Amino acid sequence: MNQNEFVLLVTPFKDKVFRLAKRLLVSTEEAEDATQEVLVKLWSKNGNLSGYSSVEAFAMTMTKNYCLDQLKSKRTGNLKIVHTNYVDKEPGLEKKMEDLDSLNWVGKIMDKLPVQQRLIIQMRDIEQYEFEEIAKILDMNESAIRVALSRARKTIRDYMTETHNYGIS
Repeated sequence: MNQNEFVLLVTPFKDKVFRLAKRLLVSTEEAEDATQEVLVKLWSKNGNLSGYSSVEAFAMTMTKNYCLDQLKSKRTGNLKIVHTNYVDKEPGLEKKMEDLDSLNWVGKIMDKLPVQQRLIIQMRDIEQYEFEEIAKILDMNESAIRVALSRARKTIRDYMTETHNYGIS
């Protein structure tokens, strides 16, 4: 596989690799390093990627594993997921403030979720992966992913309801 073929192969999903790394590692620099590391590992396969049914799923699995290894090596237990690619079409200032507040609350709530639920929320709700792809990446069955996603969403919904209804009875 030459360089042009490789670039054509990874271009559709390299940004997803970066975003997943950024969600797990938080630091942009560390996410860039992780992305580069994953792409170098893919390149080093030197054309032996045809054996994989989905190179993208393989790359996402590599990214997840690399990032989790990095976090373990640092002995940090504070994973953070921040939704930074939110765009709104010029709502009013009050609406912007409400949205920002809600987004901050969701981020805080997501920080409290188990790592697996964070990954599933990230892949399904933010990256828009199908359940089958998430199952391959996380090495889980689809029904377990659906259950974990449902529980994570319910936790977020319950905390948000509690937060917004605070003091109202």
